[in-house]
Amino acid sequence: MNLVKDIKESYDELVHKVSWPTRKNLVNSAVLVLIASIIIAVFIWAVDKIFSLLMETIYSFSF
Repeated sequence: MNLVKDIKESYDELVHKVSWPTRKNLVNSAVLVLIASIIIAVFIWAVDKIFSLLMETIYSFSF
């Protein structure tokens, strides 16, 4: 019976005590995460490109 009681209490807490974000807040957060992900991806791509060009330049010298 403890399992059933725990499930009922969890459901009650989920429905009545949790403050869910509004649709507007959820969309704003999703857009913010998307923009931040794109910025970080572009930054990592740029750093990778710079190091790649640097390594090509270093390895092109024949000693």
